[in-house]
Amino acid sequence: QVRPVESGGGVVQPGGPLRLSCTAPGNIFGPFAMAWFHQPPGKQRERAAHVTSRGQTSYIDSVRGRFTISRDNAKNTVYLQMNSLKPEDTGVYYCNRFHPPDNYWGQGTQVTISS
Repeated sequence: QVRPVESGGGVVQPGGPLRLSCTAPGNIFGPFAMAWFHQPPGKQRERAAHVTSRGQTSYIDSVRGRFTISRDNAKNTVYLQMNSLKPEDTGVYYCNRFHPPDNYWGQGTQVTISS
């Protein structure tokens, strides 16, 4: 089973930016809404943002105004531009179909916010 491939994570100082990318197979990306999920250390994974096939976006309160999700349908790729990063943004970020997520998750990409 082909899984999403996330990239772009790293270690940044508070207030810095990162841009995450994720390429997903067609059976996951397709015409579906895609989401970025955030799993903080020791906590459950939760949706941070999602984007419909037409580009409509939605964010959880804690990231709204700082994160921007977008997608390139021709490349089966979804992006997450993260600005003004905070320590609580630390964790592993995954992309997947918004609802319902596919059973096959990628490895995720680690984001660490630290001074």
